[in-house]
Amino acid sequence: MTALPEAIENHAAQGVLALRWPDGREAHVTHARLRAACPCSGCRALRRAGGNVAVDATVRLADIEPVGAYGLNLTFSDGHRRGIYPFEMLSTFASM
Repeated sequence: MTALPEAIENHAAQGVLALRWPDGREAHVTHARLRAACPCSGCRALRRAGGNVAVDATVRLADIEPVGAYGLNLTFSDGHRRGIYPFEMLSTFASM
């Protein structure tokens, strides 16, 4: 099981979500990249069918809600809010 991040910071003006993990890894992921990687069933089905999630580069995180010790529910400025981003998935964006 993936550990919970030590810190979660939304840099809204830059459009970046920053996460720091207990092992020292950090992730700085653009809001647009997060939106494009949405794990909801609709977005996954679109990608499985060969499509891409169309994302405007100006999309921003409008809200971040924890989902237990499991992940984050991210709401975007385009109104999309169905994707729960597991910490395991978010940790794949991290690097040392």
